[in-house]
Amino acid sequence: MAIRRVFEPIQIGQLTLDNRVMMGSMHVGLERLEGGVQRLAAFYAERAKGKVGLIVTGGVAVLPEGGMGEAYCNAYADHHVEQLGHLTQAVHAAGGKIAMQLFHAGRYAYKETTGLEPVAPSPLQAPINRTKPRELSPEEIERTIQAFADAALRAKRAGFDGVEIMGSEGYLINQFLSPVTNHRTDEWGGDFERRSRFGIEVMKRVRGAVGEGYPVIFRMSGLDLIPDSTTMEETLEFARQIEAAGADALNVGIGWHESKVPTIAMMVPRGAYVWVAKQVKEAVNIPVIASNRINDIRQADAILEDQYADMVSMARPLLADPDIVKKSMEGRFDEVNTCIACNQACLDHIFEGKTASCLVNPMAGREEEWKLASAPVRKKVAVVGAGPAGLEAARVLAERGHQVVVLERQTQIGGQLTYAVQVPGKSEFAETLRYYRTKLRLLGVEVRLGVEASADQLIAEGFDEVVIATGVIPRIPELPGIDLPHVVSYAQIFEKKASVGSRVVIIGAGGIACDLSHLLAESAQLSSETMKYLLEYRIVEPKQLQRMQTSPRRISILRRGKHVGTGLGKTTRWAVLANLKRQGVEMLTEVEYREITPEGVRIVHQGEEKLLPADTVVIAAGNTPNNRLYEALREKLPVHLIGGAREAGELDAKRAIYEGAAIGRNI
Repeated sequence: MAIRRVFEPIQIGQLTLDNRVMMGSMHVGLERLEGGVQRLAAFYAERAKGKVGLIVTGGVAVLPEGGMGEAYCNAYADHHVEQLGHLTQAVHAAGGKIAMQLFHAGRYAYKETTGLEPVAPSPLQAPINRTKPRELSPEEIERTIQAFADAALRAKRAGFDGVEIMGSEGYLINQFLSPVTNHRTDEWGGDFERRSRFGIEVMKRVRGAVGEGYPVIFRMSGLDLIPDSTTMEETLEFARQIEAAGADALNVGIGWHESKVPTIAMMVPRGAYVWVAKQVKEAVNIPVIASNRINDIRQADAILEDQYADMVSMARPLLADPDIVKKSMEGRFDEVNTCIACNQACLDHIFEGKTASCLVNPMAGREEEWKLASAPVRKKVAVVGAGPAGLEAARVLAERGHQVVVLERQTQIGGQLTYAVQVPGKSEFAETLRYYRTKLRLLGVEVRLGVEASADQLIAEGFDEVVIATGVIPRIPELPGIDLPHVVSYAQIFEKKASVGSRVVIIGAGGIACDLSHLLAESAQLSSETMKYLLEYRIVEPKQLQRMQTSPRRISILRRGKHVGTGLGKTTRWAVLANLKRQGVEMLTEVEYREITPEGVRIVHQGEEKLLPADTVVIAAGNTPNNRLYEALREKLPVHLIGGAREAGELDAKRAIYEGAAIGRNI
């Protein structure tokens, strides 16, 4: 596929960018660690080496009460200039360009981290914050506008190539614009003209501070995805006014953090929101940047060719592979470690107060300490198991120069990733499998499929060391009736070794059970192509189609504990459970199991004994480590245990890949 548009230069103010890919702003939290600014500088420099056109930093606070409470994330005092300069020096030395994002969280700022009371246009508490904000006075509003301008000037002094004003995602400027969060009756609130005034004044003041030509990007909200918020008509008028106020480009953000609509999770189709950027592009004459679920340079090029935008913003894809642009320039698309939008090591980490990394690339955020070094002694290493842990271990070992042989008892690589790709909305995991297949082939790794490795065989072949990544064995609970013919394990269904009836009871309600419920519910429904056809030709009405989307298969998932979906990520669990609810899946917690009968599962729930009818009973009640080969080898060869074989529980690709990466660096 010929890539043209995305690799053309583009002008933002007086700045010429070599290509049209921007690394969007992300809070990665490296500032919290020892040597934080150096870590952050190394992180950005790695992406600059990968040829991305422009890097935008995570939000840098213009005032202490509007920040993240982190060192090196601030630009509200002159002494911050020196530490910010480390970032620009590192990126410029790597041949890249970097802009600083001017940030004020408003009512999203956490008192626990800033030590200060959050402020907002109106004293309305955010549903994702435990602290109610204080309403800004007119004098404080003026001080805040000037703080944006002063921070922009500090960014220029620190050597940044431009600035981006954060005006989307429900942060302060967005809070002023939306009637949901701005209930003021003075000159800063009320009708659209007064609600838009704060953002426009910030833009004007920043332009006045940095001068003409210095690049200023305004990140605006294209869709708030909040009921009764800013209309599309108002959004487009705001875009025109921001252009008139001096913006050089508009970066179109989607959704607020409190929105109940998924915007960047794996279940969101690729490029689902580029149509919003197109509407903005048609309203203004400056470059417009599209974002959200763009994870392939070929896809980015098509977006630009079709005139949806002038640039694309990729944030998490550059966590997953800092060289995505460089590899794509060279036509090496199959070598790209594609972002799968799982959120597990990036957003989930940030919301848990940890530093961000990446499930498919745990080197993200560890650029300094995890640099790959050639092995001092080349060894013959066996990796037993081709699940995520084994695949990453094999890749890293081969990159370092070891002779690697992978032995896998299944007839395909992937382990339980092959389960994940079957789940509706999780097809991106196929990209991870493609990446590993490509890398192992290019690195000359010998992959033996359909092979059950034994201790005697590994010793006889003369391996110097062995990595055991044999995964888990589904746990079978002690329960009367567990041996009945209609009782199957979750693995049997994913491996298509068992048929499933119309009434299903799943014992267990963790992440595996939720994924399986989604698969079974959707497989019993009409296909998306059929539904599109029925709508297009008006064979059914939208309301009728909505009723048809409820699965005809009756599914119940049961849990002894209080919560369904433990093991799912913090930022995606709510959406997964909402999907299951829409599909009619029954979720019962605090259940006591009595027995499985030919008719179903007998339980006690809320003090009442009942029989849940079931044609198929599925056991998804956890796992045990498959570590038998490790035990057989550990007195005979240097052997290492990683992934589910080391510690079972919920399937955890994040931990598995991390452990594979770590052991690959240690042998």
